Amino acid sequence: MSTLYVIKIGGNIIDDPVQLESFLIDFAELKGNKILVHGGGKLATKLSKDLGVESELIEGRRVTNEETLKVVAMVYAGLINKNIVAGLQKQNCNAIGLTGADGNIIRAKKRPLKLISDGRQIDYGFVGDLDDSSVDAQAIYKLVQAGFTPVFSAITHDGNGQLLNTNADTIASVIAVSLSGLYTTSLVYCFEKSGVLRDVNDESSLIKYINAEEYKELKKEGMIHSGMIPKLDNAFEAIGKGLNEVCIGKADALPQLKDKTFGTRLKTEK
Repeated sequence: MSTLYVIKIGGNIIDDPVQLESFLIDFAELKGNKILVHGGGKLATKLSKDLGVESELIEGRRVTNEETLKVVAMVYAGLINKNIVAGLQKQNCNAIGLTGADGNIIRAKKRPLKLISDGRQIDYGFVGDLDDSSVDAQAIYKLVQAGFTPVFSAITHDGNGQLLNTNADTIASVIAVSLSGLYTTSLVYCFEKSGVLRDVNDESSLIKYINAEEYKELKKEGMIHSGMIPKLDNAFEAIGKGLNEVCIGKADALPQLKDKTFGTRLKTEK
């Protein structure tokens, strides 16, 4: 099977025009089949504030009411997505910008009420959750085989006319898993750190390779914590479902993917 990279970028890259342009140059130069998934950055929060729409976060997760959904759909699927697509076209990378609603490619389910740590039941509003059947892998495969580079924003739909705000890390993971039967697929998370670090304040403490057992030990020792835990939990779950590997590293190190020196690599034990 041919290879496929599913690469996710976060708001820290999107919010910095210089860093974003540099990343898009590197992404365009990456040879082979590839898909880009992006989050939203600070623009949606700023626009919400300008419009008098209050943003609410509960345990790090955004509550998406009707007004917030309008803003994130405009920003994520509109301005950010099309700026990225235009930036890739500038680099002769034939990108096509998509939401999950386009071509019915990603169908989500509205998140049910959640019980949080203080005992409250929370309605996260128009937030979409995904499962193994959410993605139409054949539709994406046809786009890639036709020579397009899909660029997905973090907006999906429920099949009944409702758009949903969906976590971009999860979208990237589910897309990668769904295509793992058609390609030798690698999932790549690009963010501001060099990878998984033993000491979050020391870039030289990079862990180059990690398996599930080592991850459990590092969590137990408190070396891996906070926001890195859900990212790694999702990553190891994806590997268990057939991915070749998951890589986590710094956006400006993307060219190192090909020579296997990029960030931290999560692999199954052979």
